[in-house]
Formats: sequence, C-alpha cells, structure tokens
Amino acid sequence: MTTATTTEKTYDLALESPIGTLVLRGDDRTLVQLFLPSQRPRPRRSAGDAPAPVQEAARQLGEYFAGVRRTFSLDFELEGTEFQRRVWLALADIPYGETISYGELARTVGHPNAYRAVGSANGANPLAIILPCHRVIASDGSLGGYGGGLATKRTLLDLERSVAAGGGPAHGR
Repeated sequence: MTTATTTEKTYDLALESPIGTLVLRGDDRTLVQLFLPSQRPRPRRSAGDAPAPVQEAARQLGEYFAGVRRTFSLDFELEGTEFQRRVWLALADIPYGETISYGELARTVGHPNAYRAVGSANGANPLAIILPCHRVIASDGSLGGYGGGLATKRTLLDLERSVAAGGGPAHGR
C-alpha cells in the first residue's frame, strides 16, 4: 500500500461481478479507486490492456466473488485525510464474514465518540470491497447506509457469511 498523492496516467477496467459492473481505476504503479455499480465514474482513459496493478485487483476480486479469497493483497494509493486513511485501513482488519458497528470502528481508530465521523469516512472509502466498508453496521444490528446501496451490502455480507460457514458463494444480485 502506498499513500503518495501524485497521479500518473490512470486507466479504467470494467469488471463484471455478481453485484454488477465494477470499475477499477489505477495506473502503472497502483490501484487508486474501485467504483461500485451504483456509482458513476467520470470517464477516464481506458486501456485495452490495463496496467498490472489493475489487472491484479480484477483477478483478486474474481477470487473473492468465487469464494476463494477472504483478504486482498494489493498495492493501492489512498488520498484522504489522516483520519480517513486510519478508518479505511482499519476496515481491512474486520474479519471476513463478520461485522462491527460504527462505534466499534471509532474505538478501534482511537476516537470512541467519533462514530459519525467514522461513518462519513466509511462512506468516502475509495476501495469498497477491498477495504470492506460493507462489514460496518449500525449499533442496533441494522445495515445502516452503503454507497453501493443496501441490496449490494446485503449481497456482499451474505456471500461472506455463506463462504465462512462452509457453503459456496451466494449468486445473485
């Protein structure tokens, strides 16, 4: 993972998934963004042959949706405040198939009363799924919000719970 802010020529790669078309954005060095189907990325340069970091992200996401990958090992670049980056990196520590509340995440990043700020940072996560913001729920156990829509959040959680319980991946949108 890198946190530099310089951006080279970026490329987009569309990836079909059980939740719809994802768009991966990156350059020759790193992955910089993942757009969920409900998000509309601004058109950028698109490459027939995406750079290696983008192709690797697509491969690992394919494995995730097939139920054979539970964590990601990718080079990525996070642009945001120090607080946002702390929240985003803490997301990767939430165990596969499990959930935590916004309050628990706030305590994890050392700001126990900042659950609303954690929610805002979570909503600005540039690498959804890879940094699994879908695993953060409301303290009452409800799903809360999700930039990709609640149906997408539910599908991702159901997929992980099914795989974690020894079943196969959940198929469907």
